Amino acid sequence: MAGAIIENMSTKKLCIVGGILLVFQIVAFLVGGLIVSHYSFLSLQAHPHFPTSHPLHPRKADVGPQSSWFLLQVSQSSSGISIFSGTSVVQRRFKVPTPKILSLLSSLTPLTQENEFYENDEYVQDSDKNHAPAPTTAVPYMSIKCVDVRKNHHKTRWLVPWGPNKCEKIRDIEEAIPREIEANDIVFSVHIPLPSMEMSPWFQFMLFIMQLDIAFKLNNQIRENAEVSMDVSLGYRDDMFSEWTEMAHERVPRKLKCTFTSPKTLEHEGRYYECDVLPFMEIGSVAHKYYLLNIRLPVNEKKKINVGIGEIKDIRLVGIHQNGGFTKVWFAMKTFLTPSIFIIMVWYWRRITMMSRPPVLLEKVIFALGISMTFINIPVEWFSIGFDWTWMLLFGDIRQGIFYAMLLSFWIIFCGEHMMDQHERNHIAGYWKQVGPIAVGSFCLFIFDMCERGVQLTNPFYSIWTTDVGTELAVFRNISGKQSSLPAMSKVRRLHYEGLIFRFKFLMLITLACAAMTVIFFIVSQVTEGHWKWGGVTVQVNSAFFTGIYGMWNLYVFALMFLYAPSHKNYGEDQSNGDLGIHSGEELQLTTTITHVDGPTEIYKLTRKEAQE
Repeated sequence: MAGAIIENMSTKKLCIVGGILLVFQIVAFLVGGLIVSHYSFLSLQAHPHFPTSHPLHPRKADVGPQSSWFLLQVSQSSSGISIFSGTSVVQRRFKVPTPKILSLLSSLTPLTQENEFYENDEYVQDSDKNHAPAPTTAVPYMSIKCVDVRKNHHKTRWLVPWGPNKCEKIRDIEEAIPREIEANDIVFSVHIPLPSMEMSPWFQFMLFIMQLDIAFKLNNQIRENAEVSMDVSLGYRDDMFSEWTEMAHERVPRKLKCTFTSPKTLEHEGRYYECDVLPFMEIGSVAHKYYLLNIRLPVNEKKKINVGIGEIKDIRLVGIHQNGGFTKVWFAMKTFLTPSIFIIMVWYWRRITMMSRPPVLLEKVIFALGISMTFINIPVEWFSIGFDWTWMLLFGDIRQGIFYAMLLSFWIIFCGEHMMDQHERNHIAGYWKQVGPIAVGSFCLFIFDMCERGVQLTNPFYSIWTTDVGTELAVFRNISGKQSSLPAMSKVRRLHYEGLIFRFKFLMLITLACAAMTVIFFIVSQVTEGHWKWGGVTVQVNSAFFTGIYGMWNLYVFALMFLYAPSHKNYGEDQSNGDLGIHSGEELQLTTTITHVDGPTEIYKLTRKEAQE
């Protein structure tokens, strides 16, 4: 008699295989949680109230909470400070020995109004060897208010907030009134990245969200269902001296959802609304070193454009990109796992073709699951380092969608093939009621993804957001009822059923464990600060989540094809009365639902008879 490999394995061998898989699973988590990053450092960005006599003050005229700021970069050997002014863009850069950093921080802390810590990478070569690369980095940007007094604004030069060709600026909107500067002449300019830094293709993508600082005015309140209309231009260049090249230019509408918690009276004028953040931009590749955003808020009272949106004081952006160190770890995992899954997939199909019977439905589905996993693993992302492939995010979503649809279909078919009832299966048509909704749902998600990321291939500012436990319990109950009749069966028949029941419960428990770990690590990544620290060792929880769960599902598919491949081991003949009448060397079927041209198998007849009883 022959079945799946797992049916013929001893408990000792199965424990050994499980132990090996567990070791690889632990390694997958440690790869993301503990691997050393050579591109990380600690950054502190703060908006200080520098006294005019303070030696760090960039310029005496620039006193204010938002007019000047500094960037502190701490590495293992030394620390650098860059001081910038929002109006004069004065930059001073010097290095301080790291042992003196504590006293430096203590002297700067009283001067700061708000501090934001974030990890960055690819910007300096000094690194903290005790930290693993976080999956992503969030960088805050404050727009600079430039003045463009030329006609035909869309055809004028780019307005750069700092550098040799910096634009003419104003400190705040109130300054524009005495200078007779109209709203259509004000351009909010944002340079990406921050000064003295460069973007890298290893960042893979850029996602930006927007926060509008809107002040309350009695004569200019935010009306209900207000919509802000922005004229946005995105440009890029690869050095500090070449001209900017336009990448996108769109009219971007966004709905405002703001509340004012204080009474709307004269004494509360100047206070800020509490507004929801707005999705702003997403780019699927970072192929250039420098990017520039010019944002205009054109006003047209006749067409009711940007009327009744309050007094916008500032525009703040938060840019999110993947870290270069994590990208390299991710690519390395994909490169390693691709041949591993491919080899086991070829081995699995070879064992099936060696059988004297054609492959059954469950074997075909397992093979298809291996193909979908291999499709995810193929590291085509390596090409995105040298090519400007903005469609990589969409391509990644399609690959994941195919795998998820195949995984859900496999679970349904696996349960169905182990339902020991009188229904004839082993054909995909028998599962159309279960697999059909999965196909329809996956297709709807594909259309949804195409409506957003498909459009973002040409318009990065587009956002669509502006515009089976019961079945498993039933199967377990059905199988548990079959277990009570096992002692009365012949040896061959009993071994076959025991193997079927064992492999079903084994896979269901592993599946539930994988699903539970996925949910647990997702929750942990949302409620923790992103890293845990034990002594001098820091574990990046978010990185461990991505690499660990990705490795876990690869091991799941690997174990599935290995343990459920057809076994060529035979038990021999069973000469007892009432046996199946199988001659020596004849193979039993892998599942209970295989049907031959000459009629149902004896096992199928047996299960149907018991079901009728």
